[in-house]
Amino acid sequence: MCLAIPGKVVEIIDENRALIDYGGTRREANTIYVKPKLGDWVVVHAGFALQIMDEEDAMETLSLWDEALDAFQASQV
Repeated sequence: MCLAIPGKVVEIIDENRALIDYGGTRREANTIYVKPKLGDWVVVHAGFALQIMDEEDAMETLSLWDEALDAFQASQV
């Protein structure tokens, strides 16, 4: 199963690599399939940025993930 969590492009390393921030955790991603700009939100799978999404959709997705995590944590008590 793939969990696609949006991340924000904080650095363009070169034409095929970018640094992505996932709420404080930063990872490099290959950008051969999409060409994001600094500040874009992307979905990365297996190290490859596969989709550029707008900030509103990214924030909504992150909010839904937060709700799911809260529900999971509540069920563990």
